[in-house]
Amino acid sequence: MEALIAMAIGVLTGCGVYLVLRARTFALVLGLTLLSYAVNLFLFATGRLVTGQPPVIGAAASPTDPLPQALVLTAIVIGFAMTAFLIVLSLRARAELGNDHVDGRDEA
Repeated sequence: MEALIAMAIGVLTGCGVYLVLRARTFALVLGLTLLSYAVNLFLFATGRLVTGQPPVIGAAASPTDPLPQALVLTAIVIGFAMTAFLIVLSLRARAELGNDHVDGRDEA
């Protein structure tokens, strides 16, 4: 299970970095979204991947940590707001400049 989570985080991070390095605003927005998903998955995985354990207290010897779950919920809300802001910003830049290149110039 840990290898699957690690591979998923690695793939999301790799795809996100590749898209951020592109010269188009839509790819940049998608790349930042994938990077935020990778960070959320990483934060969630730090709270221990244990099934069948109580979330905070109980008879179990090692309860799961609720702090990463709270951090992920907060990061989801912040990521949604960031994505909405970046989409509006890229649409405004597209309307002002006439293209979606991050530098504002056409590629020849």
